Formats: sequence, structure tokens, C-alpha cells
Amino acid sequence: MISRVGRKPSISQFFLGEMSKSSQRRWIIQMIETSRIYNPPKGNGVRILVDRLWPRGLSKENAKVDLWIKEIGPSNELRSWFGHDPKRWPGFKARYFQELEGKKELVDQIIEIARAKDVILLYGAKDIAHNNAIALREYLEAKENTNAKST
Repeated sequence: MISRVGRKPSISQFFLGEMSKSSQRRWIIQMIETSRIYNPPKGNGVRILVDRLWPRGLSKENAKVDLWIKEIGPSNELRSWFGHDPKRWPGFKARYFQELEGKKELVDQIIEIARAKDVILLYGAKDIAHNNAIALREYLEAKENTNAKST
């Protein structure tokens, strides 16, 4: 989870340009968290499932998912190759980031939601440190940092 610093800006401050671009970007990233879908929901936020497959043993009624963007999950080939082996984590992230470059609309969709509300990226993996939601959040952070440097 990313900690927050200072007071959260209002929607009007954010959208009406009353904040600097760097402040806006800082708040976008700070509003994106990750959570295992099997954990009870904490706090408010748009709960987005980012796995390609629906989590085992969990009904859609009990999942409390607001949006399922299965296409943003890693390809079946990449998931199989990774196999949740921590030794393959750096390679998984590099390959997944390449896949995400071709999914600009889906990445932008998450960023747009995060501009208005908190976002919780949900995943089903048991490993809380090595999963696609963690990698996706890192990708979003890197993308925003790159954008901040270019403005």
C-alpha cells in the first residue's frame, strides 16, 4: 500500500486545474493500491480485478468487484512461464510491461478512474509480493513519472 502525504485534493481542485500537474500525478499514483481478492474489502475505492482468470472458489456476488478488466492481465503464455517463481520476477515484469505497452486504452482507463476515485487493483495469487497487480501498479507509477519528467 502506498502511504498518503497531506490532504487529498477535492475533485474540483483536481479537474479545474487548481493543482499543479506534478501534484495531480502524485495523487493519481497514491490512490492506487493492491489487495488480494480473497481478503475482506477495506476502505473505499473502485475494486478492479486485473487477473485474466476469475479467482477459484469465489462467487461473483461475494467478490465485491466493481470492474473486471481481464484483458489487462498477463497473457496465458507469460503466466505459464512465470509460474509465480520469485526468481523469474524481474523477467516477468519486463515481459508484462512490454505487453502493457500494447494495452494503452486499458491502462488509461485505470488512470482515468484513479483521477476521480481511489482504486484497488485486485489479484488472486497467494504471493502478495510477486503478482501482476503489483507489477501493474509499478508500471503505472513508472509511466506517470516519465510523463511528469516530460512536462
